Amino acid sequence: MFWITLGVPGLWWFDLQIDGVRKGSLAKKHAGKIPGPSDVIASSFTSPIDALYLAAIFDPIFTISYPYTEKVQVVSLISAISRALAKPEEYPPKDAKMTDIKTVIASNQNRAVVVFPECTTSNGLGILPLCPSLLTLSEETKIFPVHLRYTPSNITTPIPWLYFSFLWNLLSTPAHSIRVRIGQAIYNKTPTEKYSALNVTTTSSDLLPRKIGEVKITENMSDCTENSSRIKSLKEKNVLDNVGESLAVLGRVPRVGLTVKDKIKFIEAWRSVR
Repeated sequence: MFWITLGVPGLWWFDLQIDGVRKGSLAKKHAGKIPGPSDVIASSFTSPIDALYLAAIFDPIFTISYPYTEKVQVVSLISAISRALAKPEEYPPKDAKMTDIKTVIASNQNRAVVVFPECTTSNGLGILPLCPSLLTLSEETKIFPVHLRYTPSNITTPIPWLYFSFLWNLLSTPAHSIRVRIGQAIYNKTPTEKYSALNVTTTSSDLLPRKIGEVKITENMSDCTENSSRIKSLKEKNVLDNVGESLAVLGRVPRVGLTVKDKIKFIEAWRSVR
């Protein structure tokens, strides 16, 4: 059913590659290189198609994360899809049932769990700061970074509420391709040295204006300290850095400092000039 849904609008070309695995050799000697039951998928977040593709491949449990809490909200596939078109939120709704990923895994041991650690969608040109929801996992749980990129990129939804624009771009283009990269498993005990060669220090002066829709913005790191204040130790920071760097390398994009709060401010400014 999911494959039919993907195929009808022309999403029929998939370029899947797994980090550290040569094509055609996975089934022979690389068991455990792809997400399975009780594993966590830390996915990039750019489009409603993200959740649909992940559902077709892994049949996972979907969760929604927020910047300032380690707890997550378990949602349906439809809610995960609509989240990519919704306004970013810094805090969960008051009536939301929150739990931690470790508890979600314990209750669904035969399925993987998807986390969107950036908390909101981007235009695919960078990896946003990650939230602390991954930090509740045990040291034995595998975290698989998964990056998805679309060509053409007109079906990314960094601006909320543009339902008709998204559908028009999806249906008016004869075909879209999806480039999927799955990284090597990361654990809560993974030392940061593994990705030390990939670390890039990004400041507001280093970031060039990027386009979101038809508007240029300059990303900044003004609120990164607020997010990092929720991270209790250097070890926890290293775990999030490892996941963020892996996503950046898989997608061949930089890590940027545009927080959820920054994006909310930008959307308000963008709407005021329309």
